[in-house]
Amino acid sequence: MNKNALPHYDDSVNTTGCCPKFNPEGWDGQELHFDNKTFIRATTKSLMHMPLNMGRVFSRVQSHIVDADVYDPDNCIVLSRDLSAWQAEHLFSISKPVPGEDTVTLSGDFITKVFEGPYRKAKVWYEEMKDLAHTREGASGEVYFFYTTCPKCAKAYGKNYIVGVARV
Repeated sequence: MNKNALPHYDDSVNTTGCCPKFNPEGWDGQELHFDNKTFIRATTKSLMHMPLNMGRVFSRVQSHIVDADVYDPDNCIVLSRDLSAWQAEHLFSISKPVPGEDTVTLSGDFITKVFEGPYRKAKVWYEEMKDLAHTREGASGEVYFFYTTCPKCAKAYGKNYIVGVARV
């Protein structure tokens, strides 16, 4: 895959009015190459790794992305990781800085794997992504997850796809 490119995010089916139905085609087994790729950085509070204010934070950031007219389905991913049992970090891909939001860049090579199932399997998926990253020479194993739908939409669509993204 080209530098700073992402697989296409098919947002064409949205029967919930909230999250589009995720189409995993093209997301599994990808190699992503980021060179100062631009993201909005936001944090959420957690209670023993369970998000507390994720809906409010995601709504705020998404509305700022739409208002700034920088939403692009070919540049759409939100990388999430736990910083501790009490806080998580979320990186929203953007094409240019968005006023009122913390802009950061990310560089490195990453691999992806698509998972399907309940959030409670995240610990297993995390270990699987660490193992996958460590099969590559010099891999750091830093792991992010792209939660493609909220829990209500996952239930409505009957599938809960999560994309693991590990630095190699």
